[in-house]
Amino acid sequence: MNRYIACTLGLLVVLTGGCAVGPDYHRPETALPATYRGVEPATSATYRGAESAASAPASAAASDFAQADWWTVFKDPVLQSLIHEALQNNYDLRIAANRVIQARAQLGVTRANQFPTLDASLQASRERQPPVNELASNYSAGFQLSWMVDFWGQYRRATEAARANLLSAAYAREAVRLTLLADVASNYFELRALDREMAASRRILTANEETLHITKLLVDGGANPVTDELQARLLVQQAQAQITQLEESIAQAENRISVLVGRNPGPIPRGLGLEDQPHMPEVPVGLPSALLEARPDIRAAEEGLVAANADVGVAKAAFFPQIPLTGIGGVSSPSLAKLFDGPQAAWSIGGGVVQPLFEGGRLRNDYKLAQAQRDSAELTYAQTIQHALSDVADALVGYNKSRVYRAELEEQAATYAETARLANDRYRRGATSFLEVLTTEQQYLNSELQLAQAWSAELQNYVQLYRALGGGYKA
Repeated sequence: MNRYIACTLGLLVVLTGGCAVGPDYHRPETALPATYRGVEPATSATYRGAESAASAPASAAASDFAQADWWTVFKDPVLQSLIHEALQNNYDLRIAANRVIQARAQLGVTRANQFPTLDASLQASRERQPPVNELASNYSAGFQLSWMVDFWGQYRRATEAARANLLSAAYAREAVRLTLLADVASNYFELRALDREMAASRRILTANEETLHITKLLVDGGANPVTDELQARLLVQQAQAQITQLEESIAQAENRISVLVGRNPGPIPRGLGLEDQPHMPEVPVGLPSALLEARPDIRAAEEGLVAANADVGVAKAAFFPQIPLTGIGGVSSPSLAKLFDGPQAAWSIGGGVVQPLFEGGRLRNDYKLAQAQRDSAELTYAQTIQHALSDVADALVGYNKSRVYRAELEEQAATYAETARLANDRYRRGATSFLEVLTTEQQYLNSELQLAQAWSAELQNYVQLYRALGGGYKA
């Protein structure tokens, strides 16, 4: 018996040293630009190629921004509290985390196929045996060892695919986390912009109500026509309508933030104003090649490609012979007390080879399907990289231009404010008609609303640039 066991163990060593069929994974070559579109010429030269002394500080700064923790980028204490709450309670993030748990369990299930299975049994029976009709008892105990030898690497490739799916789920969770914190910040800045519009609208409403009061006195005294009072009343009505619309928008923005942080819809606290939000005036973005490691969605897409590549090996291994091994041993006795005594033991060891001959084209089409899915995963990976490059370029040009646009609107709003003030003074002295007041007040209101929206656009582009560069993700 010892000789048979030794031979069996030797055979197992040989069989487990088999190859793993199918292609090994290699990261596809990807055409990446030298710089992002939207980089200013002076900054572009810094990143154009070389490892120069001038490029080192800028690259380090870009790396610091791309990998900075979110609480160092968003410094408003209220916003930090909202983001922290969202990371704890948001349902999308919790669902993504649950998918990681599922993928980890699936990896364990798949990896178990590489190992033997061992079953134990214990049976008892009592029967009447003719012709004497005596009652007879029988007791037996045994075990069965089964193993499908992974000579062609089918189960190893399947485990490789399951491990890649686990990593893909983990990276996808990080992508959800990054999107979540960006959404909270964006909606918060939008809310603060609406607050700014509301403050401007209420300030203008107060001024218009004062103008209406003065106009009514002049009309009642016969110094001005009644049309001036109607036009002044129209200004008040327009400001009131604007406030009503803003109240609706503010409540809806608060509801969106509430859902993001895992609350029922309700009010949201406020922190710093738009003008007081700390943010870098210029953000160096580094090299596009850094995105391959910095973006969790790209990492997730690549692990999807790794899994699909391993599945090709699984499908290919199905063409080759399968090698099942079995081992059976046990004892039996008419007496339970003597079950493990005496020469009742029996055992057997066996093996075989099973070669698929005809499957109606199933194996061939499974292999074609796996290859097509692998090609699709590679296209998805390339597309994800392209979208990431576009995200950075869009956010970069958006941030640079929105800063310039906001500065221009600040000057414009200041000019409109002074124009409206002078028009009111001239009207009260009787030097101009109320039409001038109406026109300049409307221009001033529009400029204030546009300025609030410009501040919001600048900060939201800042958020999107941080997100597009990786948003503090650390592998």
